[in-house]
Amino acid sequence: MTDFRFHHGGVSVPSLAEAIEWYDRVLGFKVEREFRIAAAKSRTAMLRKGPLRFEIFEVENADPLPADRSHPARDLATHGNKHIAFCVEDLDAFLLEMTERRADVAMVVREPFGTGCFIRDCAGNLIEFVEEDAT
Repeated sequence: MTDFRFHHGGVSVPSLAEAIEWYDRVLGFKVEREFRIAAAKSRTAMLRKGPLRFEIFEVENADPLPADRSHPARDLATHGNKHIAFCVEDLDAFLLEMTERRADVAMVVREPFGTGCFIRDCAGNLIEFVEEDAT
């Protein structure tokens, strides 16, 4: 089988400028490049934090995010892509930092199968952070 690796996740937002500011202030992503995608009628930015990339689209006349898509448990009841997830070493330290950065914490999960949380970006898109088990 052909080998492949992860390149980026992507979200659609109502305001590219607001999203660029949010992803920088809250998560530390910096703009790698900005461009237009004519076929999608979008202004687009590729953001980067170390090896991680996140693509943000502001599309002309886009429909708003359906309310259920910004609630983790309800979002699972709709087929399709759900979210992107990142690892953190210490969930409690991460949650404290997100509180300090005024992030919208949607859900904290502490279950036998794992520990993590979901936050909402400035447009309501879900992003998961998991504390990886050291074992």
